[in-house]
Amino acid sequence: MDISSIIALVVLAFIALYAISIFNKLVALKNQFQNGFAQIEVQLKRRYDLIPNLVEIAKGYMAHEKETLENVIAARNQASAGLQKAAGDPNNPSALKDLAGAEAVLQGALGQLNFVMEDYPDLKANQNMMQLTEELTSTENKVSFARQAYNDSVMEYNTARETFPTVLIANNMNFKEAALFEIEDQAEREAPKVSFE
Repeated sequence: MDISSIIALVVLAFIALYAISIFNKLVALKNQFQNGFAQIEVQLKRRYDLIPNLVEIAKGYMAHEKETLENVIAARNQASAGLQKAAGDPNNPSALKDLAGAEAVLQGALGQLNFVMEDYPDLKANQNMMQLTEELTSTENKVSFARQAYNDSVMEYNTARETFPTVLIANNMNFKEAALFEIEDQAEREAPKVSFE
C-alpha cells in the first residue's frame, strides 16, 4: 500500500467519523425537542384532568349556566383530542397548529366561565374551588415554561439541521424541520385568567 492510499483511507475515515458525529448530534437534538413536547403533554393532560373537577363543583352553584359549563367541557375534549394527535407526531406542523387552535378555544371557554362565575360569590369562596383554581393556575405556568423549553429545543434542532455541512446529512437522512408550538393571536398568547377570588 502506498502513501497516497493510506492518506485517502485516513481522509475517508475522518469524513465517515465526522458524518457519524453530525448524525448523532441531530438524533440527540431531535430527542431533546421530542422530550420537550412530552413535557408539554404532561402539563396539558394535568390541566385537562382538572377542568372536569372545576366544572363539577361549579354545577352545584351555577344551575342556570349549563351552556357555559358544556362549552368548557366540549373545548376541553377538543383540546385533549388535539393533544393526542400532536403527541403521536410532535414534528407535524398541522397537528401542532390544530392543538394551538384547540387550546385557544379552551382558553376562551375558561375565560367565559371565569366571567360568569363573578355572579356567584359563594362558588368563588368554596374551598375546593379555590384549591382547584390554584392548581390550574400553577399548571398554566408549567405549560408556559414547557412550551418555552420545547420551542427553544426546536430552534436549536432547526438551526443545527440547517447549517452546513449538517444540512447535507439532515436532508439525506430524513431529519425534517420541526414545528414550533406557537399561538398566533396575541390575545390568545396571554394565559387564561382562572382566579375565582
